[in-house]
Amino acid sequence: MNASAAANRNRTLVLALLLLAYIFNFLDRQILGILAQPIKQDLQLTDTQFGAIAGLAFAILYSVLAVPLAYLADRTSRSAVIAGALAVWSGFTALCGTAAGFSQLFLYRLGVGVGEAGGVAPSYALIAEYYPPERRARALAIFSLGVPIGLASGTLLGAYLTHWISWRAAFLVMGVAGVVLAPILFWVVRDPPRKTAATADSAPISAVFALLARKPTFWLMALAASCSSLCGYGLALWTPSVLMRSYGLDLVGTAHFFASLLLIGGTAGVLLGGVLADRLGTGDRRWYAWLPAIAWLITAPMFAIGLSVSSLAVAWPLLLVPNALNILWLGPVTTAVQHLVPRPMRATASASFLLINNLIGLGVGPLLFGRISDALKATYGVESLRYAAVGCTAFYLVAGGLMLIAARHLRSDWVDDA
Repeated sequence: MNASAAANRNRTLVLALLLLAYIFNFLDRQILGILAQPIKQDLQLTDTQFGAIAGLAFAILYSVLAVPLAYLADRTSRSAVIAGALAVWSGFTALCGTAAGFSQLFLYRLGVGVGEAGGVAPSYALIAEYYPPERRARALAIFSLGVPIGLASGTLLGAYLTHWISWRAAFLVMGVAGVVLAPILFWVVRDPPRKTAATADSAPISAVFALLARKPTFWLMALAASCSSLCGYGLALWTPSVLMRSYGLDLVGTAHFFASLLLIGGTAGVLLGGVLADRLGTGDRRWYAWLPAIAWLITAPMFAIGLSVSSLAVAWPLLLVPNALNILWLGPVTTAVQHLVPRPMRATASASFLLINNLIGLGVGPLLFGRISDALKATYGVESLRYAAVGCTAFYLVAGGLMLIAARHLRSDWVDDA
């Protein structure tokens, strides 16, 4: 085997293991969505309390710690930080299965957030090191398949484990599986050699912040993605409950319906975004912003219509399209963020982007849906959650508008550093 073939095989193995860890990342998040009703009944929680557990509890430390952990990864070993993060978040996922009330479950979800804070941004940077610029968006899109695969897997596995055993067993099984994967990832995935010993020390965190602060593209992309994530995370958590309350599906039926949308639509959207970004972005870098903007502007009305119809047979194809388009941004935008800074700053820049995205999107989205649902319950009863979901789809329109503005600045803010 020649050196080129060996390098390709190695980078493929690295990408596959990082993808598997990312699947566990979103699997551990989505399990709450499908188990909302049994958990709420068992622990006597309101929609607002459950929204706080699913979003705010996770997002607080997840968002804040992502920056220092990414900075640590840039200066030491990205693969070691990722493996350690996987072990921590999986351990706290298992502990969620032992929670006896709101406070304990909130605390354990804080722990899951601490672990997951060290997983995503270093993975983005590691993939950017392994893959050349002309293949980078596709590689990051393949990595981002962890989102739809993890969401769909969490939905299905959580439903069936709960149906067969209990919701507590679902958390325990998935948490232990992640703990087992962590040492495998640590021993197999290795950081590529740094150019010099000083490279990782040449970008103090203040310099990263100062550089990003001067770039309109960063702020516009981060806020656009945040608006999209606010609605996306809210829908991921609460759509199973809408299917049960408004359409009368049982737990397993809901899992089949929702997981099929996530897996088929999400996978198609992520891959399409990566392929189109690599092809179109080579000719004009503004396509890295135009693609998600167009997708979000179509997503908003499609989700609103799909959630409003009374027939599940009609709702499924209507919801399939926005489930693809709302996630198309991952490959193009994460690639663009990598190119807003020089190489030694990549993980920290990604974490700074994720800090804004997750504080607003993940911290506010699930809680906002639950709060609106509780406020509307006296008037609309079981339909209150559906109305809350339909109303919040307007955030996709805001996201699309911000991303169109970001496209105007992208070429001047781009850093040509392979």
